Amino acid sequence: MAAANIGMMDGAYFVGRNEILTWINTTLQLNIAKVEEACPGAVQCQMMDMVHPGVVPMHKVNFDAKSEYEMIQNYKVLQDVFNKLKIPKHIEVNRLVKGRPLDNLEFLQWLKHYCDSINGGITNENYNPVERRSKGGKERGSKGSNKATKTLQSNSVGRVSTDHEYYGPKMTKVDNSEKEQQILELSEKLGDMELTLNNMEKERDFYFSKLRDIEILCQRHELEHLPITKAIQKILYAADATESPLPEAQGIIDTSPDLFPDESA
Repeated sequence: MAAANIGMMDGAYFVGRNEILTWINTTLQLNIAKVEEACPGAVQCQMMDMVHPGVVPMHKVNFDAKSEYEMIQNYKVLQDVFNKLKIPKHIEVNRLVKGRPLDNLEFLQWLKHYCDSINGGITNENYNPVERRSKGGKERGSKGSNKATKTLQSNSVGRVSTDHEYYGPKMTKVDNSEKEQQILELSEKLGDMELTLNNMEKERDFYFSKLRDIEILCQRHELEHLPITKAIQKILYAADATESPLPEAQGIIDTSPDLFPDESA
């Protein structure tokens, strides 16, 4: 399935975290604030249930999974679904259940790309995500739901009295919530910077591997003495970043009369 086979430099992996969260919350009527909150695997199972009705055994999906063992069971269900649909996608379960943001973001980016490829990304209007969660497995209680969607700002109320004791009455609830909001905004910026850095490293590795392949080809015994090979190596091994090695490489080719056939012949 072509939609499942996408390289790491595909545009799918440049979809932002906010877009992924909006897609999940809108489609499944959830309210998760961070991509790592999807690490239990239930969200991924329900997305597959939406695009492939009847394939996912929703009664086996645990939406209240908290331990790694419970999360692993959800990913087993998901991997079985991939196998049934012959989707050649291996799930890095051990990395996802750790709740690391980048690992979960990359998997959700892939999942969005896949879901968008089914029926042109048009969702089933008759699909009721809340009802499917209720019928498929345990209903998510209000206690669990509130815990899952808790943010730094919502926690500020519980900490005001403690701050009051140590810093006096001038520390107000409003002041505390403003600081929490600043922390949240900085955390989001840090997450975006980490994602940008991660994508840049992937792009660097992608092009480095191509240059390495060219270098290996130029080192073949039957090619290494050819003028064109020497010209390519001149560019590959240039140490001065301020001056282009292209003119010197072109000079090697221009002074090699046997490189091109005689057009007048």
